[in-house]
Formats: sequence, structure tokens, C-alpha cells
Amino acid sequence: MAKSRIKYICSNCGHESLRWLGKCPTCDSWNTFTEELIEEKKSGKKKYSGELNISKLNTITEQDEERIKTNIVEFDRVLGGGLMPGSVVLLGGDPGIGKSTLVMQAAAKINGEVLYVTGEESANQINLRAKRLKSHSEKISVLTETDLDIILNAIEKYAPEVVIVDSIQTTYKPDFDNPPGTITQIRECTSELMQLAKKKHCAIILVGHVTKDGAIAGPKVLEHIVDTVLQFEGERSYSYRILRAQKNRFGSTNEIGIFEMHDDGLHEVKNPSEIFLSEREKEITGSVVTSSIEGTRPILLEVQALVTPSSYGNPQRVATGFDYRRLSILLAVLEKRANLRLSAQNVFLNIAGGIRIDEPAVDLAVCCAIASNFTNKFAKNDTVVIGEVGLGGEVRSVSNIDKRIQEAAKLGFKKVVIPSNNYKAIKSKTIIEIIPIENLPSAIKEILA
Repeated sequence: MAKSRIKYICSNCGHESLRWLGKCPTCDSWNTFTEELIEEKKSGKKKYSGELNISKLNTITEQDEERIKTNIVEFDRVLGGGLMPGSVVLLGGDPGIGKSTLVMQAAAKINGEVLYVTGEESANQINLRAKRLKSHSEKISVLTETDLDIILNAIEKYAPEVVIVDSIQTTYKPDFDNPPGTITQIRECTSELMQLAKKKHCAIILVGHVTKDGAIAGPKVLEHIVDTVLQFEGERSYSYRILRAQKNRFGSTNEIGIFEMHDDGLHEVKNPSEIFLSEREKEITGSVVTSSIEGTRPILLEVQALVTPSSYGNPQRVATGFDYRRLSILLAVLEKRANLRLSAQNVFLNIAGGIRIDEPAVDLAVCCAIASNFTNKFAKNDTVVIGEVGLGGEVRSVSNIDKRIQEAAKLGFKKVVIPSNNYKAIKSKTIIEIIPIENLPSAIKEILA
């Protein structure tokens, strides 16, 4: 009979300990140890007597895998062209963000048999949601089950091209006494689903919950097991949703998909630049347009800044859609290099549309928006501002400058301010006026009317 004992496992990195620890010695995370019941089975050592499937790398013949298209352009873009047969995709996101909506709409458009396994809803609830989303399809089969053995048996029997498990946290393996959602259950269930996906050559999409910090719930090893990790994110107060790839063995991790939530489900945003700038006020200080590259796609965004005198000792610095620490650095550069006394001012920064930008190419636009509102001068409406700002106040070059300029010209902008080093490397011809800039003070002088 198998013996069982208690272990404490870190939910972040999987480190095991015989006693509870406040801080994980491996990943330095606090309060991440959870109690798990581990079964120990005594088994004698057996030598493997079968044949080993070993091949020389240069003798392996190439096989072109035809991807399974979800026929949702934004979804396929992030996946790298579609679902790879035999792969496992983990889709995470906040509650109510639209994970189940996305996979249901994808299931209805896939040209193949789809098995939708749900442990959170009844078959009737799935049917009502499919009607609301207009996603009824004869190729979708629904299984309301959380027992992994039954799920694996159903996949073996019906051999669907795509399997959707909503969610992996509700799935459990009866061999373990641990309840569903624990580290052991999530790890073992995912591992067995991965093995079956490779064996049956079907694609599996796992819907996962997230923690209060936004990380996918479960052990970090879960993200190492699967082939692709997708994060579905967005602000509750905005209708836009962003699909990002955090890991992708079969495609780029730089691509994003943009959706807009409506009553009848998610709609693809095919021209995000036009939508993000559609509500822009023309005559207002502190508003500057910049260009950001998300994957291979250039997106024009509005950077808004509001600077007010502080009534308290410590002024506020609030950033929405932009890194707070980066904002603090840029404020110090503005004060030191551009002689703008911002140390006693409250500074509020917002990237309009609810999107989050991490690339440094928007630095110059952030600085110009803050300078515009602080000096109460309008920034030129027909100008797009691009560039990274260094600590010395210099404007550094950015990547993909040709794509950014072409996007600005396509939307009708007359001028674009770029780093002087990028000006020498421009290859494409365009009717838009290009203004090279070397440092921050000259950029502010050029942009503010």
C-alpha cells in the first residue's frame, strides 16, 4: 500500500520543502508555499528492455506541419499562423476578461472537429452562450466533466482535431487525494494532456486562472510544460482586449492581437491606430501622438499628460499604461536637461485606449506631453513624435523606423520627429516631412507651437 506524507511546494517555482517556509529559498517569493499530500509508491528498479528511438539530427526528415486555423486573424497572428497539431496552448487572463468567449468563437470557426470540455458550466449554459455569440456549429461537441481519466478517454474515442479544456484548475486526477486546483493536480493533469496531444496529434487549448498579481495560477513548471502561453489582458473600464504571447515554440512572442468586446462577443480590431486616435481632442495641451511597434505592427497612440502644483510635501506621480519607474527617470531628465522645474508638481500620465506600452520609443512623446502641459503650450496636431531619451538628454535611435513613418503618413499626419541617427537609415520614400532631432531641448522647442 502506498504511503502518503505532507510536503510544502512553492506555487511559483515548484520548490519542495518538508516544512512551511515564509520565503522560498529558490525564487525568493514570499508566502507561496502550499500544503500538498504526496503519495509514495514502492517499486523495484526495472531495466528497460525495449528499443530506443534515437535518431541522428541530420538524418531526421522534415515534415511540413499544416497549422489548424482558428480563422480569427488576430488570434492566428499571435499563435504564429494557427494552432500547431500536437501542441498545448495555455490561455490565461483575469476573471470576466473574455477567455471563454474567445475560445468559443474560435471553436465555431475552426474547420475540424472540436471537443469543448468544461468544468465550470453546464451544457445548457454553454449552449446559451454559444447562441449569444452566434457561435453554434455542428463540429463542436461538449463534455461537462472534470475527471481527467474520463476526459482522456473521450479524446481517445472521438479523436477531435482541437480540444478546449475550460479550465485546467477544475480538472483533477482521481489517483491523487489533493483537491482540484492544487499544484500537484495541475502539474499532473497538464503533463498527461501534453502526452496525449503528442500521441493523437491534436491541439489542446487550456484555459487557466490567474492570481491577484496577474500571473497564471499554478506552478511555474506549468508554463514550461506547455508549448505556448498566451495572456489575455485589458482594463475593465475599457472595451479593448490585448492578446499577448509570453512563450511560443512555434512563433514570435512579440505579436499582439487586439479585440473589442461587444454584446455579441469579441470583434477584431484591424486598424488599431485609427481607433485609438478617434476620440483625440485637437486643441488641448499635454497631448502628443507617438508610434509603437507591437510585434510587426506599428500602432499610433495618444500620450496624455497633466501637470498640476502639489499641495503636499510629496508630489504624486501616476502612470496608466506606462512604467512608473521609467516616468520617474524621464521627469528627472526633463528637470536636469530641459530646465523644467517639476519637483513640486503632480504628474499624471495616460496612454489613451487602455493599452500598455513598454518600449522606449515613446520616451520622447512622454517628455513632450509633460512639457506641453507644464508650459501650457499646444503640441503640433499634425506631428508624430518618436524616440528614446537617454539620461544625458540625447534622443537615441529606435527600431523599425520605416514602418512607423509609413503608418503616420497613412493616417494623414504631415510631420514626424525622429532621432537624427535614424534619419540616415531611412530607406522608404514618403511624402511626410521628417524632422531629425538630436536632443530633448531641441525636440521640445520644435514640437511646442
